[in-house]
Amino acid sequence: MRIAAVLYDRCQNRKCNKECIKFCPLIRSGVTECITLGERGKPIISETLCQGCGICVNKCQFDAIKIIGLADELKSEMVHQYGENMFRLYRLPVPKKGIVTGILGPNGIGKTTAIKMLSGIEIPNLGDYQNPPSKEKVLEYYAGTEMHTYLKSVYDGNVKTAMKPQYVDLLPKSVKGVVRDLLDKVQERMTTEEAAEKLDLTEVLDRQLDKLSGGELQRLAVAATLMKDADVYFFDEPSSYLDIYQRVKVARLIKELSTDKQVIVIEHDIALLDFLADNVNLVYGSEGAYGVFTLPRQVRTAINVYLDGYLPEENIRFRDRPIEFTASPPRGEWNTGSLVEFTALSKDFGEFKLDVSPGMVRIGESVGIVGPNATGKTTFVKMLAGEIAADSGKVDTELKVSYKPQYISADFDGTVKELLFTTAFETVQSGFFQGEVIEPLGINHLMEKKVANLSGGELQRVAITVCLAQEADIYLLDEPSAYLDSNQRMNAARTIRRMMEKSGKSGMIVDHDIYFLDMVSDSLMVFGGEPGHHGLGDGPFDMREGMNRFLKAVDITFRRDAESHRPRINKPDSRLDREQKAAGEYYYGTDVA
Repeated sequence: MRIAAVLYDRCQNRKCNKECIKFCPLIRSGVTECITLGERGKPIISETLCQGCGICVNKCQFDAIKIIGLADELKSEMVHQYGENMFRLYRLPVPKKGIVTGILGPNGIGKTTAIKMLSGIEIPNLGDYQNPPSKEKVLEYYAGTEMHTYLKSVYDGNVKTAMKPQYVDLLPKSVKGVVRDLLDKVQERMTTEEAAEKLDLTEVLDRQLDKLSGGELQRLAVAATLMKDADVYFFDEPSSYLDIYQRVKVARLIKELSTDKQVIVIEHDIALLDFLADNVNLVYGSEGAYGVFTLPRQVRTAINVYLDGYLPEENIRFRDRPIEFTASPPRGEWNTGSLVEFTALSKDFGEFKLDVSPGMVRIGESVGIVGPNATGKTTFVKMLAGEIAADSGKVDTELKVSYKPQYISADFDGTVKELLFTTAFETVQSGFFQGEVIEPLGINHLMEKKVANLSGGELQRVAITVCLAQEADIYLLDEPSAYLDSNQRMNAARTIRRMMEKSGKSGMIVDHDIYFLDMVSDSLMVFGGEPGHHGLGDGPFDMREGMNRFLKAVDITFRRDAESHRPRINKPDSRLDREQKAAGEYYYGTDVA
């Protein structure tokens, strides 16, 4: 089976010479019009006539066309298609009572679409986008399956669903008022005060929604979902904006919920998904073209398959090479000289004070920065960047710094290409930068898009690229994994790491994703204290000491998977958890299955 997809957001039909049509062999030979132009001037490709030569794919300078060969058996498993040459989805996951079902896969391949269909918000069209079937026809299609039983209950109104949306930053635009007003409306399983206490919202109950931070909005959305008395719960990316403490707390609350409910979670933080889910449906495909849900696997097996990039049952490789982790920490001693040294630093904002112990960053060293939200990590980075002056202490301000802030904006009036060329034309044009940054981060496909029209994940990748393109002594990246899917996070971590190693430059990376930090860091700075009031920063430490200090404060331990060496969170008070805490090895314990 061959499908053709035209990505309308990439297609720049006013800037090209219609190469897709001019170079099509069937059109040039006069056999047939395999490709025509639609009403919007975008190409329409006949999948029946297309021979799959791929010439139109290669000739399109904007990478807006995809011709993909799929297994014939998928033809009968199509769930939804948005239109001619548009995205199509194959198979759906089935919620199970008493367990958490995880969904893991890249952005743009139908995960959110799937949970909208499972919640009854959208009705699958089974590929007939011109004459969509009725609910009765959909149930007839699924007759005799678990999906039929589930969807019939949803369509008959016998199942109540609750959904935590993906984009919590849009909440203030759709809901006005204070936090308490929103939570008071959904007091079913617990009261507003109980939910606020469980999710650390007590101090913001009387605050306007448009005054909340990203983390506060996320916890509010999770609280509102947990408070509803539903049969099926959907959590779309519940960890975004949250620090590791908050992520583990939310994961535990969701696990408690699943004891007598059906729960589905979409999550890109693989360590958290491993801790949270029982079974996982992987999703593979091509962004904007198609997505396929695999059958559920036990969580450990599913994540190892995902990292390996190969589906043995389907004989499909969906990643060029496996994602690998080291079983032991990287070297702790650096022979290079000091790049920047700082004495004890302090900054008092009145309501919040930050104290940082003396430390230094060596040439070529990548330093991860970890700790709870509101403990001064971003403030410290800004002090190094020269954006904030310390009240006491000294930083070498002669450094040339490239800084990617935590909150990125799209206020540039122009395309991504114009932004990059304005930033560092020669660097961006170099073969080295193209191969090490532009291609791995997928920036090629974004070059002609307006910066103002980029999604959160696209804007994040462009911001990382802009930061790395500038000539600097040290690169400071604040939460570079935010908005990125699990694939993009791994690619970004490898890209940042390679750039530091090959250029001999230093980096400091603030993030909450343990896998990301594991891949990118040589050493760690650990922040703690009382969030929102008094922050304390220490380090950098070598990875072993840094991780042990950090995870001891979080009160969780990790083991290493025997097969992939990836870090896995131990169950609280399990034998391994107790043994590792007693030995003081919170992160680099003995490999176990």
